[in-house]
Amino acid sequence: MTVEPVLIAGAWRPAAAGGTFQAVNPATGEPLPDRFPVSTWEDCEQALQAAVAAADLLRRLPPEQIAAFLEGYAARIESKAAEIAAQAHLETALPLKPRLADVELPRTVNQLRQAAAAAREGSWALPTIDTQLNIRSCYLPLGPVCVFGPNNFPLAFGSISGGDFAAAIAAGNPVLAKAHSSHPATTRAFAREALAACLEAGLPAATVQLLYRLSHADGERLVADPRVGATAYTGSRPAGLRLKAAADRAGKPIYLELSSINPVILLPGALRERAAAIADEFTASCLMGTGQFCTNPGLLLTLAGEATDVFISAVKQRFADAPAGTLLSGAVAENLHEAVLRLCAAGAQLVTGGQPIPGRGYRFANTLLRASGETFLAKPEQLQGEAFGNASLVVVAANLAELQQIVRSLEGNLTGCIYTSTQGEDDELYAALEPLLRTRVGRLLNDKMPTGVAVSPAMNHGGPYPATGHPGFTAVGIPASLRRFAMLACYDNVRPARLPPLLQDKKPTSRTWRLIDGAWTQADVPRRA
Repeated sequence: MTVEPVLIAGAWRPAAAGGTFQAVNPATGEPLPDRFPVSTWEDCEQALQAAVAAADLLRRLPPEQIAAFLEGYAARIESKAAEIAAQAHLETALPLKPRLADVELPRTVNQLRQAAAAAREGSWALPTIDTQLNIRSCYLPLGPVCVFGPNNFPLAFGSISGGDFAAAIAAGNPVLAKAHSSHPATTRAFAREALAACLEAGLPAATVQLLYRLSHADGERLVADPRVGATAYTGSRPAGLRLKAAADRAGKPIYLELSSINPVILLPGALRERAAAIADEFTASCLMGTGQFCTNPGLLLTLAGEATDVFISAVKQRFADAPAGTLLSGAVAENLHEAVLRLCAAGAQLVTGGQPIPGRGYRFANTLLRASGETFLAKPEQLQGEAFGNASLVVVAANLAELQQIVRSLEGNLTGCIYTSTQGEDDELYAALEPLLRTRVGRLLNDKMPTGVAVSPAMNHGGPYPATGHPGFTAVGIPASLRRFAMLACYDNVRPARLPPLLQDKKPTSRTWRLIDGAWTQADVPRRA
């Protein structure tokens, strides 16, 4: 039996394995042929030793060299785009076109190139200089970063290709990637190109390393190891919280994306004005990717009335008419079914769907549920539990006061949206609800479903707990995302030649912004009189 090797210290080598696993084609439910190892701590130990040595070398390299790696890696991914997208389709059943080949893969290389530009320019590090006191500071690399990738974005959030990876590398850190078990061969394809690009750019070979699967105990031990600078994790809340507890005990930073139901508030004026269009938008957003987006609108809040009943009936018909897509794995299908049953047990009424679809592969009927505001407020914790997949709950409040109370009861989310009339008739309701929703979401939208996440410097893909582990950071949006993987380093009366280039009197590049004596400038430090 052949078992795929792991990537440690620049070499593909047999794993110190405690078992093996196979990915499964979700469209058929059948195992794929390649066998991958479940690494023991011996692999982690060797990878950590190599990562520490790589981190020491990376700190001495110019940002230009790190940028060259990221750009070279992006180019290599483009050269293998068809192969990578096809493998991801096989392992996830996500549509090859347009989803993987035309949307997610271009986004992946785009964010690698944005990270390269940020590394080269250096402004992300917030270089700050006080010439009077001769105190200077900037962000510097933190050390080896562990990245745990999710199942739902094998390319753009992948452990050795996605935004966390790009940000950690651009900040000057090596990455120890833990692949998601749903798409190990896709991750392997990325790792091959990453290693080649790393060697071409002259970076330490252990800048990128890959393990496929660990026991829960070894995963917790890894994130708490003294040699780890930080960890990024995207996945289920229970697993993420176990890692967080381990990292917290050791005082190690860990950046989590855990769960989000992304509430959408639909106000009466918008409903009267364009109900059919909103029903189309809501249905498309809920069912896109079979609902397996972290920004999927899992909760819609509205006010009671005949127009609301008509709207819910329209959405029910759209859900029933739309084909049910394939879920990412058997576990996702089982968890979705259990989540729907929990919602019903808590008082939600099934409008349509609610059952697995028999046959090959993993599919679940498009599911819409309904609950009154009173029912929701009786069990808010249970009724805002995430149902990851093609399911959503509509909560109908009796009046504004009840709707405000519902919003106050919400946990933290990645996004929140309010649909209002374009003619201003919902403005008073908006003013009464927006301040409540604002504190519970990382990204606030108006008249737009939350599913898309633009790779923009202004983007916040984060939010209050339990959407993420810390409300002050974003997983998408360069350059801000880089600062998760850096430490603030201060230099007090340090001799000029001993300062990092960002803090020396001469500007490091013509594009670098530095805060000098309270003013942002791209100039050299002025000479003292």
